[in-house]
Amino acid sequence: MPFRRFFERGTKDAPAAVDADAAGDSTTSETADDETEAPEQGPDDHEEPDWLTRARAVLPTGASTGSKRVEALYGASDAIGPTHFTRAVGAHVFDADGNEYVDCTMALGSVALGYAEPNVTRAVVDAIAAGNVSALSSVLEVDVAERLCGIIPCADRVQFLKTGAEAIAAAVRIARTYTARDVVIGSGYFGWLDWSADDTGGVPSGTRGAFKRVPFDDVPALERAVSDAGSSLAAIVIEPVVERLPSTEWIARARDLATSSGAVLIFDEIKTGFRLRTGGYQAYADVVPDLAAFGKAMANGFPLSAVMGDRDVMDAARKTWISSTLASETVGLAAASAVLAWHDSADICDSLWSIGAEMRASIQSAIEAAGIQGITIDGIDPMWMLRFDSPARERRFLELAAASGVLFKRGAYNYPALAHDEEALRLIESGASDALVNLRDEEAGA
Repeated sequence: MPFRRFFERGTKDAPAAVDADAAGDSTTSETADDETEAPEQGPDDHEEPDWLTRARAVLPTGASTGSKRVEALYGASDAIGPTHFTRAVGAHVFDADGNEYVDCTMALGSVALGYAEPNVTRAVVDAIAAGNVSALSSVLEVDVAERLCGIIPCADRVQFLKTGAEAIAAAVRIARTYTARDVVIGSGYFGWLDWSADDTGGVPSGTRGAFKRVPFDDVPALERAVSDAGSSLAAIVIEPVVERLPSTEWIARARDLATSSGAVLIFDEIKTGFRLRTGGYQAYADVVPDLAAFGKAMANGFPLSAVMGDRDVMDAARKTWISSTLASETVGLAAASAVLAWHDSADICDSLWSIGAEMRASIQSAIEAAGIQGITIDGIDPMWMLRFDSPARERRFLELAAASGVLFKRGAYNYPALAHDEEALRLIESGASDALVNLRDEEAGA
């Protein structure tokens, strides 16, 4: 893996984090590395706080991010495993009890370089020191937008937001404004907002009626939905990778149907951008949508997303209202600028494919060595997952893996990062092996 060396702290080959003229002068950048090495501290000094109990007392579901609820992490509310962290650096997470784990989830894929990556951290510290928000737009908003237009195939215009759900919702609103139509056909997961909600509370039936979901990679279903929508079709929204790469026919047909019906083709590149390719799935497959939403790894875990696309379609944003007070504050933009510098200097995505292949191979070796059945590895190298033949086995494996110092994602993707170096990969294989052997022995003695 030729680019792992770039991740090493202090290397002379590391890219410049941010253009000084764009970010403003600061004298604090040299403190960033020291801050990431600070001694571990919890949010307060209470003796052995039960963070899960405290969280459930003040947070409706116990965690503001649904995928970080205990039930989502392990599959049961009474599962045994870490729930809160105090520090994250590289590929390692430290829980509230001071235990260290190698993380394979990388914050739901939002971190592709590594936690507290020094260049990104330095850029963020500089942005904070210069004042991260004001009455005016930052020059970084323009600079980062220009750079994105240079690397994302569909991008002529860019509008920034903070979350992936916001970005894809903005793309849909722009498409509806551009076409003066209402119906949206979608395949994938697009966040929690009303426009794409299925069976969840609080969503008006009229809103549900304007969204038609079709199965992933099902060409006949897509064709029927487009035919049924007729002249009311505003957009076809596709998450390009759902556990596997799509067929060429599926993506090509979506492009053709959108064009022939006068609808807007939208790609949700929140997971695939800056991971499959810097420019997302559209750069990988050479199929260009009209609009696309990016987020997650674009800012290496800092809050930033963007909707971008064709000049004429994006200019419809002038006829509607898409705005957020902190959409263009500079912390996320500075992080994205540093991430773009990394991608300018090295083929980051090629390394993620390579590291992901090694991660998968190490887990496969552990499965085979343990002689355990009913566990498989699916997905693609930059986004792979573990499959279990029963929820109970999955829960117990995740508990045992955490006890052995490795965090895996339940029911969804594990993500490689540049910070998964040879030592991290060794620890992943060792932790998985210990967990699988213990699981085998427990089941044999049951």
